[in-house]
Amino acid sequence: MSGLVNALMIAAVVVLVVVRQFRAQQIGTGRRWWLVPAILAVVALREPGILDTHHHTESIVLLGVELLIGLATGAGWAWTTRVWAEPDGAVWSKSTKASVTVWIIGIALRVGLFALGAALGVHQDNAALLVALAATLLVRGGILVWRAQSVAPETGPAPAYGDHAVRPAWKERV
Repeated sequence: MSGLVNALMIAAVVVLVVVRQFRAQQIGTGRRWWLVPAILAVVALREPGILDTHHHTESIVLLGVELLIGLATGAGWAWTTRVWAEPDGAVWSKSTKASVTVWIIGIALRVGLFALGAALGVHQDNAALLVALAATLLVRGGILVWRAQSVAPETGPAPAYGDHAVRPAWKERV
């Protein structure tokens, strides 16, 4: 894909995800929350220019740091998201002002990383940003589903009186 198409896809995904996260939305633990990050990662890894051939080591280090920033941003975003359960058992989430701070810090770190790469003369493709965005969404989704499972009430039947009582063992008769 061309750089313009990648940039537009990144911008569209970021706008879609960020706008949706600041509205209360139900967390479905059975949904395929990992699908969008997986698609983004596949699209990014298909790109031939993810690493600069002239600055191979520097490019790998920058990509690794980009991934770490993406993972940290996803974790920070997930832990600053409010998660609650309704009386009917539905679990909901909504990002908070702290989530905005996490996004701002993540973007500032990525801009700084891009500036460092430019100063080193490393050609940086949009694919690295796309992989980091996929990592961010994957970690955030995983943590939110895990948090939702810990907040959600048990779905099994309520215990009846005497269910936890110790019962005598049956004796075999010969």
